[in-house]
Amino acid sequence: MTTEKREFPAFPYKPYSIQIDFMNALYQFLDKGGVSMLESPTGTGKSLSIICSALQWLIDRKEKGFTQVSDTVDVNDDDDEPDWMRDFTPNDNDRANHKSFKSSFRLTKHAKEKVPLVSEGDVSVSKGDEALLNDQEFLLEEYQSEDESSSSGGRKSSKRKPAGGFDSSSEEDEEDDREDDQHGLKVFFCSRTHSQLSQFVKELRKTVFAKNINVVCLGSRKNLCINEDVLKLGNVTRINERCLELQKKKNSQVSSKKKNLGTNVRVGRTKASCRCPMLRKHKLQREFKAESFQQEAMDIEDLVQLGRQMRTCPYYGSRRMAPAADLVILPYQSLLSKSSRESLGLSLKNSVVIIDEAHNLADTLLSMHDAKITVSQLDDIHCSLESYLGRFQKLLGAGNRRYIQILLILTRALLKPFTSERNLNSVNVGLDTGNPSKSNPCGACSMAIYDFLFSLNIDNINLFKLLAYVKESNIIHKVSGYGERVAMLQKDPVAHEETSKLTSFRAFSDMLVALTNNNGDGRIIISRTSSSTSGQQGGYIKYVMLTGAKLFSEVVDEAHAVILAGGTLQPIEETRERLFPWLPSNQLQFFSCSHIVPPESIMPIAVSHGPSGQSFDFSHSSRSSTGMIQELGLLMSNLVAMVPEGVIVFFSSFEYETQVHTAWSNSGILRRIMKKKRVFREPRRNTEVEAVLRDYKEAIESERGAIMLAVVGGKVSEGINFSDSMCRCVVMVGLPYPSPSDFELLERIKHIEGLGDSESAKPSLSLVDDSYYSGDVQAGFGVLKSCKRRGKEYYENLCMKAVNQSIGRAIRHIKDYAAILLVDARYSSNDPSKRTSNPSNKLPKWIKDSLIYSTKGYGDVHRLLHQFFKHKNVEDSSETNQH
Repeated sequence: MTTEKREFPAFPYKPYSIQIDFMNALYQFLDKGGVSMLESPTGTGKSLSIICSALQWLIDRKEKGFTQVSDTVDVNDDDDEPDWMRDFTPNDNDRANHKSFKSSFRLTKHAKEKVPLVSEGDVSVSKGDEALLNDQEFLLEEYQSEDESSSSGGRKSSKRKPAGGFDSSSEEDEEDDREDDQHGLKVFFCSRTHSQLSQFVKELRKTVFAKNINVVCLGSRKNLCINEDVLKLGNVTRINERCLELQKKKNSQVSSKKKNLGTNVRVGRTKASCRCPMLRKHKLQREFKAESFQQEAMDIEDLVQLGRQMRTCPYYGSRRMAPAADLVILPYQSLLSKSSRESLGLSLKNSVVIIDEAHNLADTLLSMHDAKITVSQLDDIHCSLESYLGRFQKLLGAGNRRYIQILLILTRALLKPFTSERNLNSVNVGLDTGNPSKSNPCGACSMAIYDFLFSLNIDNINLFKLLAYVKESNIIHKVSGYGERVAMLQKDPVAHEETSKLTSFRAFSDMLVALTNNNGDGRIIISRTSSSTSGQQGGYIKYVMLTGAKLFSEVVDEAHAVILAGGTLQPIEETRERLFPWLPSNQLQFFSCSHIVPPESIMPIAVSHGPSGQSFDFSHSSRSSTGMIQELGLLMSNLVAMVPEGVIVFFSSFEYETQVHTAWSNSGILRRIMKKKRVFREPRRNTEVEAVLRDYKEAIESERGAIMLAVVGGKVSEGINFSDSMCRCVVMVGLPYPSPSDFELLERIKHIEGLGDSESAKPSLSLVDDSYYSGDVQAGFGVLKSCKRRGKEYYENLCMKAVNQSIGRAIRHIKDYAAILLVDARYSSNDPSKRTSNPSNKLPKWIKDSLIYSTKGYGDVHRLLHQFFKHKNVEDSSETNQH
């Protein structure tokens, strides 16, 4: 029996049928729970379809009084659709019922209240005791590890509040938060960037849910901080640390100093508190929460604006809102990192977790858990520890002295691979190549964690206890603070650089965490460089996480349902193996829908030859030839004369885009292009992208038209919509395979090639385990050629996912249209039997089904494009006349 599909009033797009199918499938899945992958092309309102289903599921359960996912839901098996699909059309009574989930808040006075800025010079002491008092500030409290204190009957070290926690002094506030936390069921929606989250919030406002549920958008301090003195630091790490530093109450610190120094030291008058002025009044924080929930869904920019009006911190204000929210919107890092979730106080129990843009989820999750420390940072840490121990050795307890000495041993060991005078064979860290040219020992090697620790003779150090000491003793802040104080007194310019001592210690702490991972979870990369100016050795040690199964299992095991959503999720088997290999294939639900854009609205063509007849070959060995770049220039000169409005050209890298732009400029091709359209180039700095896009849009609206030279993997290729006139033609130059000289990439390929083998912890390929790698491209190609299946498949998938993301920027809604040119002979094939191995086989189905694989020459391409745009211009004219 066919059930009539009804329109979804909360959903702004048409036609509705595809979205309704999509939402029906998701709604049924949510009761069951588990893991689901939902693939929907760009332009179908994928994110909004998913969130509407999830929120309606949430509301239905709450209306029935359910607070746990274990509660049963009565399902009407007699109907093909759930009740909410048949009876969804909202009326005033429905909205009133939904409003019952929201607390009734009314904001009192706040906007014009003036909060005085607080200066930092709050503590004054007599000159004779100034140096002693300043030094005493950095003295560590007595420390004993828990097992030591319990065995000796001594005092256990006090438990500290996690770094970054908001210190609320109001018992009423804490009680409110505890009550809010009992709400239970929640929906978490996360994406990669803040801009993508802002776009999602704008779409959410088009639905009735924006008024009927509590929504909060979480972001980083850099995006939400409104303290101008903190923001001007620029660097994310320094902003975070300065924020925490401003929350310390100086008066309590001074009293502890007086206790340590005795009663003879005179301490000057202090203000009641030296906290950040935006956090001084807890009442404003409560009012911020109330006002935010009174409004419709607010994005990060809205929260910042409200915070400025109320003169209270939107970063901590939004964190206070999370326990009471029905929908929590947040970036990847905040949800996928266990430490970030704990810091934010987020629990995934009873929750639906929606991860958008999930095509890069595995790689993003792994990169979040990488750790890297440079030689200069290790030197800085070692010198700081020696200086600190020299100053405070007689004042420190035995526990602190012992652990600081262990830290010194560890830093000296980590520096061993980089000492220029050392014989590489004396410490077997895999760096020796047998290469007689050891005068310039630059390059890299990789090894497992245990091999790395054994080779440096530090396998006897209990890294878990050392890591606990670093976290609990506050040594990072004490030693780095003392080091920066000394550097400032000595007027050392390094103390004011962006890379502070605190940043070095943070990198060291991250490396300690990495070294406590399982031996087979990742690889240690040691990279050596030689400074041409000073002759000193440089380089870094990096831990590369290779498996995300354990990390992602923490999310899957805690949440009720996890939904991975994206436009290009296939092949799903690779994702399953990398993120949840324990999950049987039959327990992974996959749902895919077609594109709402009709086939006649796109013109995808594999362009194998240029206007002069030369075959396009943008492989690594051929793309830099003068003839290839000039042929591409001739193609673009023809396109800008034929394609209306906006054109976007994607190159494989910024370096190649620069090379092409320079060659076109020198040959005069660029001038020919600029006679028809203005030329814009994607900037390397993300902060400059917005201004370039604004100028690009203005040039198109002026009816002159514009062309944007962009880069695959850059800001333009993901998260930005180029609908309608912003892009009538997208040109993909070549196949943007990642560079085979990327050492970390090769390690990942080695690991993936071995997935499913009996000894999966061991790399299946011998690349650099016993040899010295100098980043040679041909050596990388050799590794790829030795891959049998999984590694090669992963490498190809990286390329084609990047292609699909880039070309998907052009088609955003049902009435949109664009031409898609895949400029490389490798996209084309005259032999149907070989198309299964053709890169174009990994294109989205809605493009692949319409793709013109081959033409007789550029003349056919020109004719097809001319007919396509002529037909679309007629359609646009007829629609304009009708209106």
